[in-house]
Amino acid sequence: MQVLENEPMRAHTSFKVGGPARFFVKAESKDDLKSALSLAREKGLPYFILGNGTNLLVSDKGYEGVVISLAGEFSEIVDLGGGKFKVGAATPLGRFARHTLKQGYAGIHKLAGIPGTMGGAIYMNAGAYGQEVGGCCTTVTTLDSDGNIRELTTAQCGFGYRQSIFSKCAGNDKASEIILAATFQLQDASSLGLTATDLEAELAECMAKRKATQPLNMPNAGSTFKRLDAGAAATPAQVAPGYYIEQAGLKGYRIGGAEVSTLHANFIVNANNATAQDIKSLSEYVQSKVAEKFGIKLHREIILLGEFE
Repeated sequence: MQVLENEPMRAHTSFKVGGPARFFVKAESKDDLKSALSLAREKGLPYFILGNGTNLLVSDKGYEGVVISLAGEFSEIVDLGGGKFKVGAATPLGRFARHTLKQGYAGIHKLAGIPGTMGGAIYMNAGAYGQEVGGCCTTVTTLDSDGNIRELTTAQCGFGYRQSIFSKCAGNDKASEIILAATFQLQDASSLGLTATDLEAELAECMAKRKATQPLNMPNAGSTFKRLDAGAAATPAQVAPGYYIEQAGLKGYRIGGAEVSTLHANFIVNANNATAQDIKSLSEYVQSKVAEKFGIKLHREIILLGEFE
C-alpha cells in the first residue's frame, strides 16, 4: 500500500485544480483498502474514494482527510460467460465498454467515451445516448461500514437518473458503502440483428457527437448541472440545462480562469489557470442567473470535496 502525504489533488482531477490531500493512498487489494480505512480511523479523519477524478472539484485548500485510489485487483475484468462480466471498481468504464463491444455484446457500448471508472459510473448511474450502467448491472459488490463484503441487487442499488443508493448515502458514515466491483449481463448483438461492426459504428457516431459538441480539449468535469425534471413555464419540455444557460446569455462568461464553454453551455472549463473557487463561484453565478431569468433551479452534478468559501 502506497501512502503519500500532502499530495496535490490537481494531479488527480480532470479540472486540474485542487489543493493537497492530507493522505493519499493507493490501494491495490481488499487488505490495502481495509488498512487505508484503518489509517483514517486512527487519524480521526474522513475518507474519500477517488476514481478518475472526472466528476470532482477539490477545494484550493485541499482535503483534510484520506483520499483512497483503488488499483490492482480492483481493475480486473472477469468474463463469466454468456455475456456476464464482473468488473472491478477501478476499471475505466471506456475500457470495459470497448472490451465487451469487441466480443459482440451490446448494452453499454455507447458509454465508451465516458472517462470515469466503474465505481464512479455505478455511484452516479452514468449514462449517455440512451444507455445507463444501471440498465444492465445485475449486482454490486461492496464493503459496508462494518467491514463486511456484501452483494447488492439492482433493486437494492436504487438506480435513478444520475443517482444510486451510494450517492444518496454519501456523507453518512453508518450507511455508506464502498463499491468494489459490479456484475453486468449484456446482450449478444446477434440477438438484436447486429454485429460487432454495427456496434463499432454506433460507438463511432456517439464519439463524433461528443467531439463536436463538448470541449474535450480543455480541462473540465463533464456536465456541470443535472438534467431538469421539467423546464421553465414557457418551455416545460425543455430539460437540458445548457439550453437555459445559453438563453441567459452566459456562454463564454468568465470568473477568474473559469469559463462557461462556448461550445457547450452546460460545461464549465478551466480556460486559464482557474482556481477551484473560480469554478465553484461560476457555477453559483450560473445558477442564480438561470433562476432569475427562468424561475428554475439547476442542481450541480459535480461533487465538491473540501472546504470552499
